[in-house]
Amino acid sequence: MGRVKIIYMEHRDSFIVHQVKSFSYAIEGIIYSFKKGTHFKIHVVAAIVVAVLGMIYKLSLYEWLAIILISSAVISAEAINTAIEEACDVLHPEHHPGAKLAKHCAAGGVLILSVAATIVGFIIFLPKIL
Repeated sequence: MGRVKIIYMEHRDSFIVHQVKSFSYAIEGIIYSFKKGTHFKIHVVAAIVVAVLGMIYKLSLYEWLAIILISSAVISAEAINTAIEEACDVLHPEHHPGAKLAKHCAAGGVLILSVAATIVGFIIFLPKIL
């Protein structure tokens, strides 16, 4: 018979400790995206401006839902775009056509959401302003 291999379990944090660590990593990523990304900052400022306009024009519940969802989608996509850019830069510090394409596709995804957010904003705010 062969030898029995004993496998020791890794020490795992408690559920609460694990959750706190996970949130701190996520917040670290948000802060990094904000510090590094000019476009991330632009999207955050735009979301704040839209929120102020929403209060001025007294948006309905469903209008708020649309604004919150589309704004958070754009900002999230920008954070994902930053992550993809960073990963590509680490994996391929030299110019690599695949890394370039990955970065362009991620930026394209942000652009699609940004255009959609602009359209949603026009649909909600134009009737109120005019």
